[in-house]
Amino acid sequence: MSVLTVSQLNRYVAFRLQEDAKLRGVLLRGEIANFTRNFRSGHCYFSVRDEEASVKAVMFRSNADRLRFAPENGMHVILQGTVTLYERDGAYQINVTDIQPDGVGAQALALQQRREKLAKLGYFAAERKRPVPPMPQKIGIVTSRSGAALHDMLQILERRFPIGTVCIYPALVQGDDAPRSIAEALLAAGQDGCDVILMGRGGGSNEDLSAFQSEAVAEAVFRSPVPVISAVGHETDHCIADEVADLRAPTPSAAAELAVPELSVLLSAVGRQKERLNSAFSALTDEKSAVLDALGSRLKQQNPAYAIAMQSNALSALTVRLRHAAEKQLDSSTQAFALMLGRLEAVSPVAVLQRGYALVYQQDRLVREADSLEPGDLLEIRLASGSLRAAVTEIRKEDEI
Repeated sequence: MSVLTVSQLNRYVAFRLQEDAKLRGVLLRGEIANFTRNFRSGHCYFSVRDEEASVKAVMFRSNADRLRFAPENGMHVILQGTVTLYERDGAYQINVTDIQPDGVGAQALALQQRREKLAKLGYFAAERKRPVPPMPQKIGIVTSRSGAALHDMLQILERRFPIGTVCIYPALVQGDDAPRSIAEALLAAGQDGCDVILMGRGGGSNEDLSAFQSEAVAEAVFRSPVPVISAVGHETDHCIADEVADLRAPTPSAAAELAVPELSVLLSAVGRQKERLNSAFSALTDEKSAVLDALGSRLKQQNPAYAIAMQSNALSALTVRLRHAAEKQLDSSTQAFALMLGRLEAVSPVAVLQRGYALVYQQDRLVREADSLEPGDLLEIRLASGSLRAAVTEIRKEDEI
């Protein structure tokens, strides 16, 4: 028996494995472990294991790029491949050509993984969603030019909000080129100054709607500089694009209704606001007029001419009062004077003289008693009219008269 080198042994075993038809295209069920993908080459290296054993596996880039999902540790799969020997290490491995999830379809798993990835990136976060502008001037529509969805949206937009400008950005909505076409149309609408974008299509199968499940469309919606309303399929259809959009509508027609207000309702509201404004304006005008009148009155009162006029009026009033008071006082004084004059006249010597009496003076001294005279004294006798000079010839006492 010849002696073999290690290289010869490994090469022989590798050859025998290649020759065994049962080890080509083998199907293997197991759980993925130790999964890595080389950044440069794109090759995938991992192990497949069950409860009792494991085997190394390799999947070259040409096959890995065709996968609809990303393999992960702990994932249960059914893989197809050929058993080979890695001669350098003397370890056999499975050269994998295809991997399918065990228990769930590859497409469903890929969709689940894509949704989880986008959720981690914040694509579905409620706080980043923007409100639809209440009265958009320019509305963009991203959909198929030949689809019924476009006709429905245009009809509703024209009926509800005819004053808005509608721009159509046609795109493929199904097929392999649809994700790229939709993403480019969204980008064009965002750069064209639209205030809001309606994106969608009519109903269809899951395969027909798959473009709106793509990462390319999700990223375009996420990056849109203006709010996006997504309306894909019927009410029961839910796509990733719906979750990323700022607002989801159950149908394209509903999207058009959510995008714009109804002009007749706006006009009614404007009419009511006009009435309220007119009423408020009238009330404000009345209030300000009253304030203006009050300020004018105050200003007039502060005017020197007004003060002079007021003082002049007051002076005139005082003059009249003084005149009346003087006249009243004069009348009162006149009456008092007349009364006193009457009283004086009643006791006046002149009045006594008028009644026939006379006044006897001796050297300007009124003679009141006869005893104060002596015979021969010169007297002056004043009468009511004129006076006399006389001499005392005889003096009689009172009891001798």
